[in-house]
Amino acid sequence: MSWFTKAKKPLEAIKELRDKKKDIPAGLWRKCDRCKEIVYITELERNFNVCPKCDQHHRLSARRRIELLIDDGTFVEKDAALHSLDPLKFKDSKKYKDRLVSSQKKTGLKDGIITGWGKMNGRPVDIAAMDFDFMGGSMGSVVGEKITRAMERGATNRRPVIVVACSGGARMQEGTLSLMQMAKTSSAAGLLAEKKIPYISVLADPTSGGVTASFAMLGDVIIAEPGALICFAGPRVIAQTIRETLPEGFQRSEFLLEHGFVDMVTHRLEMKASISTLLDYMCHGLDAGAGR
Repeated sequence: MSWFTKAKKPLEAIKELRDKKKDIPAGLWRKCDRCKEIVYITELERNFNVCPKCDQHHRLSARRRIELLIDDGTFVEKDAALHSLDPLKFKDSKKYKDRLVSSQKKTGLKDGIITGWGKMNGRPVDIAAMDFDFMGGSMGSVVGEKITRAMERGATNRRPVIVVACSGGARMQEGTLSLMQMAKTSSAAGLLAEKKIPYISVLADPTSGGVTASFAMLGDVIIAEPGALICFAGPRVIAQTIRETLPEGFQRSEFLLEHGFVDMVTHRLEMKASISTLLDYMCHGLDAGAGR
């Protein structure tokens, strides 16, 4: 007599499991990169993409960043229609113009940044937020122009300026035109300094390349999110170049804070309150409401 009876053949059991899996709607869950826990996407989005299990800061879209920092109903977007051209007729594995169209469909943005002005706890501010989902948040002519215009508006209207960087660096498909944005945005930051208008730079994961080497590191106060990679060249490139093992956490926010490259490391959900407190001190005597 057989010791056991197979209720189902193995292949039938596997097929049944696959059929059940098909019944589960896609896009409901996400696996956290750090703790590997499965998180309900709605819960993650409600928490502004901060993992409720381990506090990992996942990337956040530019629009959600604006929602996080600016008072409800006060944001006025500027320069929304600006979009990149293809002056070099660039093509690698794919045409640049096709990459632009793909990113526009994916994000709903014309380019990799949103700029405008609104109120932060009642105080008028000019703000720019980069979006990594648009070609890695790369800085081309449009991104550089919009950041420059935001800073110029802040200088003209005597409003503090906040720029949230989240970028892989200068956009190679625009060649020298993208590198020119480093000088242009740095010059605009210098204008704010001349007029004593506060400029706060927020660094999200990742902030690298030409963005790090220009406006991102020129803020009066530089605030980083926890665990963000902040660098010019990435750690793997450096390790391969110098052929040495890098320190633990090299180029992450906490390492940079310890070595004096950033001023603060602030939790995403506390960012608005922290910036508001800073502006209360920095804007003493500044007519922040002028020229609204």
